[in-house]
Amino acid sequence: MTRFLTRAGVLLTTFAVLVACSGNNGGNEEANATKSPTATNNGNETADENKEPVKFSISMRTLNVAYVEKHPDINEDKYVKKLEEMTNADLDIRLIPHNEYQDKMVQMFATNDIPDVVQGSGGLSGAELAGAVANGVFLPLNDLLEEHGQDLLKFIPEEAWARMTDSITGNIYGIPEILSNPSRRATWIRTDLLEKVGKDIPTTVEETMEVLRAFKEIGVEQPFAGRQNFKYSDTFFGAYDVFGYLNQFKLFPDGQVKPSFFDTENMKKAIQVYKTMYDEGLISKEFATVESTDFRSNITSGKVGMWSMNANELPIWGAQLKSNVPEAEIALIPSPVGTDGKGGYAHYNPVTRSFYINAEAKDKAADIVKFFNWMVSEEAELFFSFGIEGEDYQVVNGEPKFEVPTDTEGTDKLRYLNYWLWMVQDTTYNKMVSSLSDSGLQMIDAFDNMLSKEGRRGIEFDPRLDALIQNPDLTPKSDEMPPLVLEKVLRIVYGKDSVDSFDDVLEEYLSKGGNDVIKEATERYNSKENAFE
Repeated sequence: MTRFLTRAGVLLTTFAVLVACSGNNGGNEEANATKSPTATNNGNETADENKEPVKFSISMRTLNVAYVEKHPDINEDKYVKKLEEMTNADLDIRLIPHNEYQDKMVQMFATNDIPDVVQGSGGLSGAELAGAVANGVFLPLNDLLEEHGQDLLKFIPEEAWARMTDSITGNIYGIPEILSNPSRRATWIRTDLLEKVGKDIPTTVEETMEVLRAFKEIGVEQPFAGRQNFKYSDTFFGAYDVFGYLNQFKLFPDGQVKPSFFDTENMKKAIQVYKTMYDEGLISKEFATVESTDFRSNITSGKVGMWSMNANELPIWGAQLKSNVPEAEIALIPSPVGTDGKGGYAHYNPVTRSFYINAEAKDKAADIVKFFNWMVSEEAELFFSFGIEGEDYQVVNGEPKFEVPTDTEGTDKLRYLNYWLWMVQDTTYNKMVSSLSDSGLQMIDAFDNMLSKEGRRGIEFDPRLDALIQNPDLTPKSDEMPPLVLEKVLRIVYGKDSVDSFDDVLEEYLSKGGNDVIKEATERYNSKENAFE
């Protein structure tokens, strides 16, 4: 590679060899059927041919997974049928649209149309659960896990179980899907474009802006990919450590715990970056209305030069881009740093999804726990990694041989299996699939040696602060600022207000309940009451 790819400290993942490695997979590379260190045959109560399948309904967010959202009937999908066969279950999956998730969940609880199993998006106090735990909607799982979920208890770390546990009663209410590496999102760049403009890998905000300007000069339609509410386009808020999300409270020098956007000096710097990008055409003029589907399409069709996305999507998104733009090459690079010499994205909490059992399903709860316990078995890992034996992969001399797909249909199916249908796993990356190609191994290296060293940690309160619950306009999401603040930031970026007017929204924030938020946050932090750092 040319000099710009070898700059010190830069860890790259290119896709120049992706298709070749994938295509040769059946010839020289064998699947490494890595055994889960915590999955044992002892607690894995598999299908009993003499027992009727356990029938249960389960609500699941579509998560913008194309295979799911395009499927005419996910319950008739062959992989769902195979899962049912392997677990002696009869599933009734009820899909909840990704972009309507919170509203649909609240509606579900309001109408009392609650399935046997409910998928949540994190801890017990998530807004999507609408207070269901406190209202006794779900079963305590402690005894059921002890009897039927020993593999789950071994596999899932204590910090994840803490998010599923009522701190007052000690009851465990949810089964979590986990994330062992909290630094999940990465900065991606088209290195073929970088080589074309003769630039080095940027490391600072200023260098990044120069690269984006160079991309624009050569006709890149969207030098930087923007998205609605700055989701997956919050790179520069990270550079200045001012995300302001649910888990991004900070202890300030005055001894108070506040949302990070109260660091007004750095917040204004971050906003100015986005305003400059908007003014200079380095980001789409319509970025504030771009939703997830269009965001992905813009990137994989070759319209974008730089963007943010979960690093574990690298093999799939990269293959799709390569299919559409054969000359394209991608790198995961260290995120641009701000004034403190740091950068990266907001760290995730250790729970990515969670599953709760309806108290009305008590008679089938034991079998449901067995179903989830199977998810951490070796059999499950093989199925969710490669699919159906004899159809998706072959076993040769006792070893599975799998060819990593590079076409859109194949990669969509793989994402469905690896990510969506596998309900309880470590979602950092799929080791079995990633280990099959050089690009996948480089992705693993990126997680272990680059992403683990960047990102922004903050203070998170779970259950949420009462003051936030009482003031929806002040309530941030896991990756969005509070509506009141977000609206102001967008007005500034679009040129309707000045950057210095950001001070005004902080005054409004305080007057509309923000003082109560800060008071409660400070008290809970000092008393260590469900405050996570």
